[in-house]
Amino acid sequence: MKKVTEKYEKNLKEDLLDPVEAAEYLKAALEDGSQELFLMALKDIANAKGISEIARETKLNRENLYRILSTQGNPKLKSLSSVLHSVGLKLSVEVATQIKNYSANKTHQPTS
Repeated sequence: MKKVTEKYEKNLKEDLLDPVEAAEYLKAALEDGSQELFLMALKDIANAKGISEIARETKLNRENLYRILSTQGNPKLKSLSSVLHSVGLKLSVEVATQIKNYSANKTHQPTS
């Protein structure tokens, strides 16, 4: 079973080097709504690229990166944005599905 796990982890790391794959991986983690799961997924992506390289690019020391990416982490927006940028990603905001449906059904009244 160890070989299967090692092969999975190797393939996952290779996949997560692709920003498109990494973005989908993070989106799936976000859908759960758990900050811990999101940080675990971001840590997987960071490990795929290499913590040392990310530390160098973000100008954050390795200890801070490990703390930020731990399941107990509570990264500042600036740190989170820096880590995402270093792996080819960025933060974005979109309207929640429930709100999208509300907006689509809402009638707009002309202003006088």
